[in-house]
Amino acid sequence: MTYFPATYAPSDQPPRDVPKVRQCLRCQATFDSEWAGERICSRCKSTAAWRMGVPQQTRPVSRRR
Repeated sequence: MTYFPATYAPSDQPPRDVPKVRQCLRCQATFDSEWAGERICSRCKSTAAWRMGVPQQTRPVSRRR
């Protein structure tokens, strides 16, 4: 059983997400995310391709030997 101090009051609200600088998964630009799951910048989200769900072209990975 866990005991808490008399002044402890559990919060009904979940902890808030802290804004964080992240790298966009689409264009690699850095941006301030508003929540933990935001990984695409607003510039990329505003494109017609993003709104239509068009997959991004991938570049072949060059292998060094």
